[in-house]
Amino acid sequence: MTQFLIASNVLLWIGLLAMGVVMLGLLRQIGLLHERSSPMGAMITDHGPDVGDLAPSFEVADIHGKPVRIGGPGEGGRSTLLMFTAPTCPVCDKLFPIIKSIARAEKVSVVMISDGDAVEHERFLAKHDLGGIRYVVSAEVGMRFQVGKIPYGVLLDPTGVIRSKGLTNTREHLESLLEADRSGFSSIQQFMASRRKGRHEHGSNAA
Repeated sequence: MTQFLIASNVLLWIGLLAMGVVMLGLLRQIGLLHERSSPMGAMITDHGPDVGDLAPSFEVADIHGKPVRIGGPGEGGRSTLLMFTAPTCPVCDKLFPIIKSIARAEKVSVVMISDGDAVEHERFLAKHDLGGIRYVVSAEVGMRFQVGKIPYGVLLDPTGVIRSKGLTNTREHLESLLEADRSGFSSIQQFMASRRKGRHEHGSNAA
């Protein structure tokens, strides 16, 4: 009986060590895949006004009844980030503090454009301090930009021209909109495609 218990314990320890080795191998492979993966920026998923187009203009009121102009020259010569959200969107809820942080750091005017029930907006605003961000409830603006998924960002330059746009689920997605504008590309995907094309052409010329 004692020998059986000893043998079973030995087998259990061998199995445990084997599982540990397998787990370490899997973690290593996951790490390699992560390193080799290219960072993906904000994904363009709509068919509305394109990058390089003058954004449509709207004269609307914010949640407090103050007039807000969407499109056209930016306030103080600054770029404007239009964030299409909804009060019941959990990703939008988590993204709001990041939007405020980026707005302060990048000195970008932000207009949040939402839709839905008035009670839901009140609940959202009770939870979040808007600061300098303007909050607009308008289904018309979202339909004009043909936004199909949220949260969605559209960056306008100081003249009102669309410089970048895309689905923004993370801080990286939001920052990619600004980076795409600085680099002259409409999206991070376009930037990465340009780099791949450049390497391919360089390789062809070398051959």
